[in-house]
Amino acid sequence: MISIETAATELAVLFKKSGADYIEARLEEGRSSNISYRGRELESVGRSIVSGGNLRALVKGGWGFVSFDSLDDLPSKVQTVVSQARFVGKEKSNLAPIPVTHESVLRNDTGSVDLPLARKKALCDRYNDIIWQTPSIQTSNVGFGDGFRKTLFMNSEGTRIIQDRADCTLRVNAIAAKDGEVEQVGLSMGSTGDISQLENLDVQVKDMAQHAVGLLSAPRAKGGEYTVVLDPILAGVFVHEAFGHLSESDFVYENDRMKDIMVLGKVFGSKELNIVDTATLPGLRGSFKYDDEGTPAVKTYIIKEGTLVGRL
Repeated sequence: MISIETAATELAVLFKKSGADYIEARLEEGRSSNISYRGRELESVGRSIVSGGNLRALVKGGWGFVSFDSLDDLPSKVQTVVSQARFVGKEKSNLAPIPVTHESVLRNDTGSVDLPLARKKALCDRYNDIIWQTPSIQTSNVGFGDGFRKTLFMNSEGTRIIQDRADCTLRVNAIAAKDGEVEQVGLSMGSTGDISQLENLDVQVKDMAQHAVGLLSAPRAKGGEYTVVLDPILAGVFVHEAFGHLSESDFVYENDRMKDIMVLGKVFGSKELNIVDTATLPGLRGSFKYDDEGTPAVKTYIIKEGTLVGRL
């Protein structure tokens, strides 16, 4: 299998001959494993190895795009993406100037992906057994996944950025049922490839299963308006879904109603309300130094002291 570094060397030569106003590539190679249970039954278990990428070309204001799952025959892929751009290009290409970057951001830590599947399955088995030790449990879902990927971004202006990252996740659900009532409670955890952070959750899994059973006899809340206290994770989910997506620049640009609602300078809350989008915090699963277009991560205020000041 051709490495992304070897492919990048070949593409650098092809870019110079392409005839495009601008052309870029994003290449990726990775490994992953997954295990999932539905109830007491093992539903799936496996490993995978992938490589591939995409090309994007600009000719006279027209864009072409090609994706692929093999790094073979790169000349034909470059020819195809440039032909697409040339077919639709009727104007003048105009790109914002960005600095040329040449950087390697490699941790060289593959995380848990190369550990034996038996160890990961034993973890899922243990948590599933804990769930089923709780009376009134109807069924369960347990899933583990991990991966390691290396990505390389390059363009015809000379930028070349290579990065890697490891990740692993665990999702556990307990579903309880009694007299026609059904309740479920879930637990979701993740790390930047460190499986040990997911291996000592026996107490949390037991509490989760008991919580699901306890909800079967919980009193029903009456409909109405209440003051509530949200934990940080749930508050983050609400902000992401209810406000984050509304802050996407292309969404606002294409939606006249959102232009009236999401007006910069509009007050959305008290002075204590701040909403920030950033990938610059070290050690978090969503952190990175450069995004998929080679742009450095930055800190962007969406709401500052209650006022809408930016967009994604």
